[in-house]
Amino acid sequence: MTASVTALRTVEYRKRGRVATVRMDRPQVLNAMNLRMHTELAAIWDDIAADDDIWVVVLSGKGGRAFSVGQDLKELTGRIDEGTARSSFGSAGKPGYPRLTERFDFPKPIIAEVDGYALGGGFELALACDIIVASDASEFGLTEARLGLIPGAGGVFRLPRQAPHRVAMGYLLTGRRMSAARAAELGLVNEVVAAEELAACVAGWVEDILRCAPLSVRAIKEVAAAELPIAEAFGARYHWETIRMDSSDSEEGPRAFVEKRPPQWQGR
Repeated sequence: MTASVTALRTVEYRKRGRVATVRMDRPQVLNAMNLRMHTELAAIWDDIAADDDIWVVVLSGKGGRAFSVGQDLKELTGRIDEGTARSSFGSAGKPGYPRLTERFDFPKPIIAEVDGYALGGGFELALACDIIVASDASEFGLTEARLGLIPGAGGVFRLPRQAPHRVAMGYLLTGRRMSAARAAELGLVNEVVAAEELAACVAGWVEDILRCAPLSVRAIKEVAAAELPIAEAFGARYHWETIRMDSSDSEEGPRAFVEKRPPQWQGR
């Protein structure tokens, strides 16, 4: 199956100025992700990565009840009956590959706007984003063990790296859910606000990112994601840092500061 960003059925995709908004659109099943959604999302990530005019992405779920509850289990059951459902880690060779959870070099910062449930693959998707802003009614959890599954879209790797190991294991081994407040306590969520304040809060994060030089943002994201020992990290070569270092923006920032004016970023 292939997908075009102009023929979407399970995702709303918009571009406005420097911002792309990606909204999972299956509210009737709490934005459960079926194979078509994965395929459409893959086409969207390709499009965003290739568009130099887009500097930041907001990812959300439609309906106000869920960001996403993860894999569409009804579709999975059908694939089990067909004998095509066996899988473990990753999505290579499957529709919608590579998924965001495996796009380790995705260059643009992504903000997850979570309102409601972020469970299973939905939580894994949020964990793959750079910033998470959640409503106070949101719940997070990797519930796969209760279903005979495993958080194979990165959750079993990312949660122990983003939260204290023993705490992460407690959630992974029991399938327990955590509140938005608890997720914030663990450093998994950047900010928790009332649902009616969520959109404005996310807009504030977007504005702050857009005040920064886009090449600096991409270089910082790339270097931070490398997770190298410090001595090795200093000596490594990074794609976006090489571009930023020789860019006009690297000169524009200091010059604008001295001249006491807002910088005019060009992204080059």
